[in-house]
Amino acid sequence: MGMSSGGNDDQGMMAEINVTPFVDVMLVLLIIFMVTAPLMTTGMEVELPRTDAPTLPMDDEDQLILSITAEGGYYINEHDFTIDELRPKLVAIAKANPDQALFLRADGAVPYEKVAQLMALCTQAGIAKMGMVTQPGVGLEGTEAEGGE
Repeated sequence: MGMSSGGNDDQGMMAEINVTPFVDVMLVLLIIFMVTAPLMTTGMEVELPRTDAPTLPMDDEDQLILSITAEGGYYINEHDFTIDELRPKLVAIAKANPDQALFLRADGAVPYEKVAQLMALCTQAGIAKMGMVTQPGVGLEGTEAEGGE
């Protein structure tokens, strides 16, 4: 009937795999991921104060970043905490790794008193190494920083 049972006739089954539909699907998925990837970046919005200070080299994998937003939200590496949850978490981090450096990111709209209280909280928790994250390039009073004068 429709199939031959061997022999040398030219109507045998095809042994090649057609990859054209596979390539089409992969290209469509690539386009979808390229369009949606920039939309998936999430995090808290922090407007960093501007200073004229040299940047410090930082290891991305061992960074511990404590952030405070203008709305008063506290974050440790993108994880949201209340001020009451923050103290035991910082104590646990300090006990687990006494040499851990902490980088403090505070929104420019946050009052200095809150930033100082947060620094004191870190010191009381046992974190000895702290640094502040700022945006480079602008000096005091919003003027461009210039050296030598």
